[in-house]
Amino acid sequence: MNTDPEFLLLIKSAGIGDGEPDLGEKLMKAFLSTLLDSKRIPARLVFLSSGVFLTTRGSPVLDLLQQFEQAGSQILSCGTCLEYYQRKDALLIGEPTNMRDTVDAMLSFSRVVTP
Repeated sequence: MNTDPEFLLLIKSAGIGDGEPDLGEKLMKAFLSTLLDSKRIPARLVFLSSGVFLTTRGSPVLDLLQQFEQAGSQILSCGTCLEYYQRKDALLIGEPTNMRDTVDAMLSFSRVVTP
């Protein structure tokens, strides 16, 4: 599987939608699984705000993120967010990033998708 060099996936929360957290978590898991099945793999996944809970200990989607990483996706988590939620030492996949790199990526990728 190859990554799409113009595709950035920006995940801004641990779930999708503003409804019940359990439903949002299920929707996020389904979204990531469906995206993997589509073979349209983002070159980079960036996790912001509560989205960093998906890249840290206790993540319900760690196995899916590992598949993205194995396919060649770069996985980045907001360093400020990791510190705010006291999750820096719990990071299990990818690397911390900063807002400058996040903004640069958002401006340079031709396709930025947010679930």
